[in-house]
Amino acid sequence: MKQNKLIDCVIITAGSVIYALSVVVFTSPNNIAPGGLTGVGILLNYLFSIPIGTFILIMNVPIFIVGYRFLGKHFVRKSLLGTILASLAIDFLTPFITPYKGDMMLAGIYGGILSGTGLALIFSRGGSTGGADIIASIIHKRHPQFSIGLIILISDAVVVSISALVFRSFESALYAVIAIFMSSKLIDIIIYGTSRNNGKLMLIVTQNPDVILTRLLNDISRGVTVVDAVGGYSGKNRKLLICALRPNQVFKANSIVKSVDNNAFIIITTANEVNGLGFVNKN
Repeated sequence: MKQNKLIDCVIITAGSVIYALSVVVFTSPNNIAPGGLTGVGILLNYLFSIPIGTFILIMNVPIFIVGYRFLGKHFVRKSLLGTILASLAIDFLTPFITPYKGDMMLAGIYGGILSGTGLALIFSRGGSTGGADIIASIIHKRHPQFSIGLIILISDAVVVSISALVFRSFESALYAVIAIFMSSKLIDIIIYGTSRNNGKLMLIVTQNPDVILTRLLNDISRGVTVVDAVGGYSGKNRKLLICALRPNQVFKANSIVKSVDNNAFIIITTANEVNGLGFVNKN
């Protein structure tokens, strides 16, 4: 358990630094505001010289208070770590890193690549950088008909549109769209793999199937199939839970199972293709 927490901290720290570099080196120096609180911070830094990281940290305080109430302490704890580290890294690295001021297209592309890589590392350990991620998760929890992706897309579109007015440059907004596109693609590739409809299959044999089933349904919104099974060695009747997951959900699902039944027998294997609710459907 302690080893897992250490790995979480190391990976989230690495992701936060990489994300901060995307802001310090590429997006902020080239007036590219790629959505979210970071985009708003870049706009305010341009207008009033407000430190980007400090702004992100302050604005996340009320967001985390509300998030703690609706999303629970486990999600908020790791999100808090990513938010604090990324915010501090942005302000700390700014005086020491030479920004890239060249081709705007390259700034948008590589800013998106670094941003996506950093966020993917943070997401892979169950964390986030706060801001729009938490707000979207809260709205989705209360109004499931609105997907988290759609809510974040709308918020990003608002920030990008405002950036065109603040920077007085329609091109800046277009480059921000490129940065957002590259970031989302890198997140998909790193977390999901090269195929959007691939996934992981989790098989769980446990003495507490009802509790685990409820947690998987409520906490990560994944359906579970329950199969009656008989232990080949013991001859006892068991319940086998089958759950198809996105790769980035495996860590949280595994944590849920272990928290309920530390002696559960778990098999996690790769599903080369998954079609249906929550996954890409080719039809």
